[in-house]
Amino acid sequence: MFDQWLNAVFDAPDRLTLLAVVGRTVLLYLFIVIALRLLGTRELGQNSVYDLVLIVVIGNAIQNALVAGSNTLVAGLVSAGTLLLLNLGLSWLLNRYPKLEKQLSGEPVVLIADGKPCKDRMEREGVTDEELMAALREHGVMKVEDVRLAVLELDGSVSVVPLEARVHRTQRRFKGRQTT
Repeated sequence: MFDQWLNAVFDAPDRLTLLAVVGRTVLLYLFIVIALRLLGTRELGQNSVYDLVLIVVIGNAIQNALVAGSNTLVAGLVSAGTLLLLNLGLSWLLNRYPKLEKQLSGEPVVLIADGKPCKDRMEREGVTDEELMAALREHGVMKVEDVRLAVLELDGSVSVVPLEARVHRTQRRFKGRQTT
């Protein structure tokens, strides 16, 4: 009986099936990373209920494709291990090649400049007037006209510099140089 249990738990598909699991996992991982990048900064940084549902449903939708219909422990471990290695490899690539990170992660976007909202940028990033006003209120600003600068950051948060904010000059070191 114990032998049957061990065989059921550690039953493994053949090597060709496991290689197919790795291949499917790589392709699906790349597809999902690119698709989520195309959704934009706000989608990744400020998940709403429907964004969370989307991610859960995507996970469920690709589950069978990842393991080629195999419900064995080994196929699941191979798929999970492949995903972890892909994520580690992508992180390494992004750290090594800053231009690639800029392409995948994007850049901060100015939403308000000198009290004037940048409607085209807001529309492109999917930021509504209500969301922008909520971000301003979180920073204690009640009117768009009272904002020197509002920036949609890479993590989906909005940085706000009020009009009355004092500008401080600091010295910072960048690559061994002193700048002011």
